Amino acid sequence: MSGRGRNGRSLGTRLAAAVLVGGLALTGCSMGDGSAATSFNFVAPGGKTDITYTGADRQEMPEISGEDLFDADKEISSEDFHGKVLVINIWGQWCGPCRTEAPELQKVYDQTKDEGVQVLGIDVRDFDRSAPQDFMRNRDLTYPSIYDPSGRSLLGLTGYPRNVVPSTIIVDRQGRVAAVYLRDLLAGDILPVVRDLADEDGS
Repeated sequence: MSGRGRNGRSLGTRLAAAVLVGGLALTGCSMGDGSAATSFNFVAPGGKTDITYTGADRQEMPEISGEDLFDADKEISSEDFHGKVLVINIWGQWCGPCRTEAPELQKVYDQTKDEGVQVLGIDVRDFDRSAPQDFMRNRDLTYPSIYDPSGRSLLGLTGYPRNVVPSTIIVDRQGRVAAVYLRDLLAGDILPVVRDLADEDGS
């Protein structure tokens, strides 16, 4: 897997009840809402920003749902994409690294959607809905996003460092978390990951 800022290629970490606070806010953009990582199952051992889970280490991803960014009357749920490899990206138009990352995620979506991969954005801390809408239009982003200025959709992720933006969670076809990235990504960082997950036999 190629890309910048990696802190390990094959982490194979075990889930543990540990707390990671220091260093996370230094990655990407801080939401500045005082959120802290407290007893979240998906731990970054030693401050690592790339965490992968295999086999029995994978745990089920809680459902995430909220309003469609472009249609307040439409609800989007992560369960809508069950059976696909799901790339969940937490972003905001106010976040500098997100401006570079979003087109990279579009590349991932374009190249893998026919292989059973779905990208889903969660737009946070954008209290003027038109700003993230313009962000997506201006970059020709076609994957869906949940509009969630308060971050409410993430409350089921107990202890998740919601102050780290952008961050990305990759879910396998069985709805289990396979990887977490607490940094901005290039397409090359995750294309091999999602393709390997798409090829898994479902066991």
